[in-house]
Amino acid sequence: MARFEIPDGEAVQAYRFALDPTPAQVRALRSHAGGARKAHNTMLAVVKAVMDQRAAERSYGIADADLTPSLSWSLAGLRKQWNARKHEAAPWWWENSKEAYNTGLDGLARGLDAWAKSRNGERAGRAVGFPKFKTARSRRSIRFTTGTIRVEPDRHHVTLPRLGQVKTHESTRKLARRIEAGTARILSATASEDSAGRWHCAFQVLVQRTIAVPGHVRAGAPVVGVDVGVKADSLLVIATPGGSEAGRVPAPRAYVRTQAKRRALQRRAARQQGPYDPAAKTRRQPSKRWARTQARINTTHAHAAAVRRDVLHKATTALAQQHRVIVVETLNAAGMRSAGGARKRGLNRALADASLAEVRRMLDYKTRWYGSTLVEAGRYFPSSKTCSGCGGRKPNLTLAERTYVCEHCGLKIDRDLNAAINLARLGETRSWGEQSPAGSGLVAGRGAMQESAAAQVVNAAGHEASTPPRQPSGKTGTASPQGEAAS
Repeated sequence: MARFEIPDGEAVQAYRFALDPTPAQVRALRSHAGGARKAHNTMLAVVKAVMDQRAAERSYGIADADLTPSLSWSLAGLRKQWNARKHEAAPWWWENSKEAYNTGLDGLARGLDAWAKSRNGERAGRAVGFPKFKTARSRRSIRFTTGTIRVEPDRHHVTLPRLGQVKTHESTRKLARRIEAGTARILSATASEDSAGRWHCAFQVLVQRTIAVPGHVRAGAPVVGVDVGVKADSLLVIATPGGSEAGRVPAPRAYVRTQAKRRALQRRAARQQGPYDPAAKTRRQPSKRWARTQARINTTHAHAAAVRRDVLHKATTALAQQHRVIVVETLNAAGMRSAGGARKRGLNRALADASLAEVRRMLDYKTRWYGSTLVEAGRYFPSSKTCSGCGGRKPNLTLAERTYVCEHCGLKIDRDLNAAINLARLGETRSWGEQSPAGSGLVAGRGAMQESAAAQVVNAAGHEASTPPRQPSGKTGTASPQGEAAS
């Protein structure tokens, strides 16, 4: 799909604020989200019907030239088909902004494009499934790209199309100051509802940033390695190439800490009248007490996510501001939790609670903001199995061994600290490469790849916003093979 070209010296950044909408505005937001879901489901049904029809005609021996015409899977093509069907599919379409329906169609276009590329081998990573129909329990989200989108001067209200002024739960001064100074321009706004029912507004903003390490922060070691883990005292272990520990960030374990409260609430909900009758095996109207209990469960989940996100943001910001070169691991976080079954559920829960992949994602754009360099070690770099003293390997290192004992030189060191030291030696100098075991010099560069450099400014933080910006002309994506990939 076509990407928005970010000017030199500027960055795309997201500012997210909690909202306090009125009951009428909540109903309007949910109506917009329902319109996005309706447009998505309607056009997905049309796409599936055309695909099935073409497959049936092929089975009858009909030539490709005589098959039912395929549909364009681009956003522009789906929008054209939706406009021809919306009067019958959604007679109430005029009650919501056109951006609501565009949100649902954009999600469908991206899903179809990702599925087609994955099926044809043009997309790396795990296989992408065919898009599914959205239910009423799907996450509510609407993206506004046109119309009146602004932050009010009082710094306690935002204005969105068809919704008017919406009160914010927190001050918008950080964004308002930049807009008033002329160093920021709003590109779009996304209103979304979290699991606890709280609505947020995320502004995608084009910001002029000075790519330099702030002078008001404490300068740390120029090069550090960061090892991530799931232990309570070592979510992040930071070390220098010389072998000293530069810092250690404890894991918040937000999900585990709220497990007892969540278990009690879930047991209470199980004793109440829920939406499903197990005896009659039919759906029913849930009780109000069950709904209140579910709201408390959702609030507990949202609080755990907020605590986890707060710890990771503070830790990664400090790393990007205080160190020039940061070396991290490349972890297959999803693959680490994909097997094991019941015997591994405790570790899987701890891995999910730690959000290991978020550390690298946050450092990816924050290092560009603050002028530091991110070096990413290869996925198979043996940081934990290599001795930081002599360079010997210990191939049979198990996860239960928290202290690394070298069989060659007898070094005894904390496992996570040993891995962080080995990572730090990958980026000891700006002309990065692999360090010798003792860190005395560089050898042939391998095992790591440089993600960002201090001199780079183009595309700074270009992937920070929830959805990449699009060109306003409607050329937001290349059409998939016109449905032929699915036929």
